[in-house]
Parts: sequence; structure tokens; C-alpha cells
Amino acid sequence: MQFSAAQIAAIVGGKVEGDENITVASFGKIEEATKNQLAFLANPKYEDFLYTTQASIIIINDSLEIKQPLSAALIRVPDAYSAFATLLDKYQQIQQLQLTGIQQPVYQHPSAKLGDNIFLGAFSYIGEKVIIGNNVKIYPQVFIGDNVLIGENTIIHPGVKIYHHCIIGNNVVIHAGTVIGSDGFGFAPQADGTYKKVPQIGNVIVEDSVEIGANSAIDRATIGSTLIKAGAKLDNLVQVAHNVEVGTHTVIAAQAGISGSTKVGSKVMIGGQAGIVGHIQIADGTKINGQSGVSKSIKKPNTAITGSPASDFTTSLRNQAALKNIPEMEKRIIALEKLLSELSANQ
Repeated sequence: MQFSAAQIAAIVGGKVEGDENITVASFGKIEEATKNQLAFLANPKYEDFLYTTQASIIIINDSLEIKQPLSAALIRVPDAYSAFATLLDKYQQIQQLQLTGIQQPVYQHPSAKLGDNIFLGAFSYIGEKVIIGNNVKIYPQVFIGDNVLIGENTIIHPGVKIYHHCIIGNNVVIHAGTVIGSDGFGFAPQADGTYKKVPQIGNVIVEDSVEIGANSAIDRATIGSTLIKAGAKLDNLVQVAHNVEVGTHTVIAAQAGISGSTKVGSKVMIGGQAGIVGHIQIADGTKINGQSGVSKSIKKPNTAITGSPASDFTTSLRNQAALKNIPEMEKRIIALEKLLSELSANQ
């Protein structure tokens, strides 16, 4: 597909400087881009590449001052990074619109209802009484269990498994290998030291505009629903246990884990490999540093924490700085004790 500078500027709301009829067919990093490719410059440390790149079109910030003549056409926008993201999203949408129809072989239960403009990849399984909305793209080897509801414009990548009775909203993206609705980790200790499984009869609800990375696991509730609220973004390899609630527009980085029945507020940021115990609450706007261990509720909104057990971010940094000084402080204490001992002996 070919796009002109004028067409791209219209998509991102930018202004062209140079030849508005010049076209590109693909994307490239500014330091590596070749002719007929589009690049962008947002980080000032890459500015030198602006004058050496072979890219035909470059998206730049309005505020950038050009210091040398350029052969490329420029598209000026308020925020080059956001504009580039918008353009990539539009490009991806165009590609996905080309995916329609049902590949073979697939299994579709006769009671399943499919919307318009559906794509079902080969070896997909669509269970009993499943309802799938319009414009949904289901890639190969996806399992959709009985009574699952999937909204419109949702994309489910290869190998995703969605267990029975789960609900997936509109404009959701679920990446390869993720499991939605597997059993929560519920076992009752018995007198003889064994464990009796507690049936997990709830479901998972994923609201609109959520994105879930590859190989993540979101467990079904024991009773009720595990809930991922609208706009939340989960990275790869994230574990969400039974009856957890993840608030709107919360982001969770890779390898983080949230234990059962914890309620995470809105616009929370959880760093990679962070661990959160069960049955606590995390206030709106909390920032949890990577590898932190959160063992108690965070009740004050917009708190930043780090460490294990996690504590206030600034206090924790001061404690870490103080620890480095302990060997020197020990020497000074020994010297002071020696001096005091000598003074006492001379009295």
C-alpha cells in the first residue's frame, strides 16, 4: 500500500513541509530508514539522524528547528510519538479489514451466533451458545468455550483460550497464548493434610478497550466475576487471580502477579515482577515500582511505593542510601567509643 505525505498528514492532523505528493510504502526507524519509508523523530538524542536518514517522509514535532536542508518531506505535529502511534493504528486497522471469512477446518456449534464481517482462523473452536459481535477477528487455534459473549471489533490472537461463560467487551485485544477463565487457585486444607478443590463457578469479565499481552492468565472467580475494567492494559506474562478487580486505565507490566480478591483502583501503574498479596485494596493512581512486594492496602491515592515489603518510594530510597553508609558509620562509632574510653581512663 502506498500513502502520500498529504494523506498521512490528514490522518495525523499534521502540516506538510516539502513535496506533499511523495509516497511511502512501509515504516522504518529514523537511523535505518530507506527510500520510500516513513520515519518519525520524537527523542532529541536521535536528531542527528534527521540529516542522514534516507526516509522519504519524517514526522516531527512542531517545535523542532531544522538546522540543515533536507530531501525528505516533513509532517509537523504537536506530538510526533503520538502521531506515529495513530498512524500505525490506522495501518493495522486497514490490514485487519482484509481478514474476513471462515477458514477451514473450524468447529462452530450450531447454536453459536456470529456477527457481520467475522474472521475465523483455521482450527478455531466456537462452543455452544457463543455470541460474537461484528468485525471480530479470531486467529487460528483459538478456543471459545460455551456461553461466551464477545463484543464488536475485538481481536483474539492465535492460541488464546477463553473458558465458558466469560464475557469479553468491545475493542478488546487479547494476544497469543493467553488464558481467560481458568480455575482460580482455591483448595481447602483437610484434617489429614490433603487439599480439597473448591469449585470455581464464577467467570471473567473483560470490559471495553482492554488489551492483554501474550501468555497471561486471568482466573475465573470462585463466585461472581474476576473483573478487568475498561481501558486497562496488561503486559505479557501477567497473572490475575480469582475475584480480582483491575480498575479502569490501569497498566500492569510483565511478570506481575495479583493474588485473589484484591481490588486495584483506576489509573494504577504496576511495574514488572511486582507481587501483590490477596484481599487488599490499591488506591487510584498508585505507582508500584518493579519487583515490589505489596503486603498491605494502599489507601491514599497517587502514592508511589517500592521495595519488599513495599513502602513509600522517597522513604525507601533514603533508607537504601543510608544502608550504603553503614560500614563508614560503624568505623566512626568504633573510633568514638575508643576516644571515649581513653578520655574516661585519663580522668
